[in-house]
Amino acid sequence: MKRALLLPLLGVLAACGTEVSQGVPSAATRTQQVTTTTSAAPTVPPAPQPVTDGTCPYLATSFVAQANGQLVPKVKLSTDEPHPACFFYANATEIQLTVRVYVGDERVAKLIVNEAAPDGSQPATQPTGWTGGYVSGDTGVVYAVSKADAAVVVTTNQKQSIKARRITEEAIKGLKL
Repeated sequence: MKRALLLPLLGVLAACGTEVSQGVPSAATRTQQVTTTTSAAPTVPPAPQPVTDGTCPYLATSFVAQANGQLVPKVKLSTDEPHPACFFYANATEIQLTVRVYVGDERVAKLIVNEAAPDGSQPATQPTGWTGGYVSGDTGVVYAVSKADAAVVVTTNQKQSIKARRITEEAIKGLKL
């Protein structure tokens, strides 16, 4: 008897369900058009190039010679503004150390650091408040950190990351970032 009452009831419910799904969209079948706005993806500016002889405005040549352990016979600067990249030479043609500075868009600063020290690199957290990474290789070390809208990337021909870190800290202090 219970089955006899249950079967017609199921039939009525099934019929109601079919009408509802055909006539009025249920919550599960409703689609909502969502408009999203995305700004253009930030792009990393090209790597700076040594252009003119000069003195690094934020990092003393004597400090670089002492910290990197090599004499610095020549310094060249890029044309980047407001902070040029500084190229410290080991001899007439070989660059021993480069300091790249970027100030602008926070997303670009992070991209510059991630490009220089990609995922999987050693974490860098010095100076305090700055984050990034460093990578050691056969040709030297790259130490790259960012904070807010600024990035500093130091590339040295030395294999000790402590040298790159000390120079990065001194550059940031000289830049007053």
